[in-house]
Amino acid sequence: MSSEIRSLEVRPAEVSDAVAACTVLRRSIAECCVQDHRQDPAILAAWLGNKTPEMVASWFASPTNYSVVAAQDGVVVGVALLTGAGKLALCYLLPEVRGQGLGKAMLERVEAQACSWGVKALQLHSTATGEGFFARCGYTDAGKVRSPYGVETVFFWKQLDAAADGSKRKRFCNCNSA
Repeated sequence: MSSEIRSLEVRPAEVSDAVAACTVLRRSIAECCVQDHRQDPAILAAWLGNKTPEMVASWFASPTNYSVVAAQDGVVVGVALLTGAGKLALCYLLPEVRGQGLGKAMLERVEAQACSWGVKALQLHSTATGEGFFARCGYTDAGKVRSPYGVETVFFWKQLDAAADGSKRKRFCNCNSA
């Protein structure tokens, strides 16, 4: 068995993934987002405050969310979460797997889910660390917004309902509007 061959997959998150996904979130924020939190203990404490296995499990279990994990050789190395309101709430990877296409694969999976729900545009608040990634993935910078935990973020959005070839896609009904 060659150690060079790696198994990579993006799959729906399960509640049983919560501990591993929580580790991904906490390590990614602490190690990859230094430009954002600048090692400020108060900002880190606020940002990481709700990143507990119990909270992550509740996010995964919520019927209004769609969550995916990226796994490498069966180990969870990334997590993304879409809310029913069309917000990408999470998109994080372990530091050692960045740049391998897993973030893009998770984002594509979440965008496909959003389209299946009839979401016309996806929105997110990106850290400075993630700004280039989302711009490369076709998201539009709509300005700066301060997060509740004290980090300046970039509000990004992406139109999802236009067909790739420029032709008009069948419009979604508005029967769920209330």
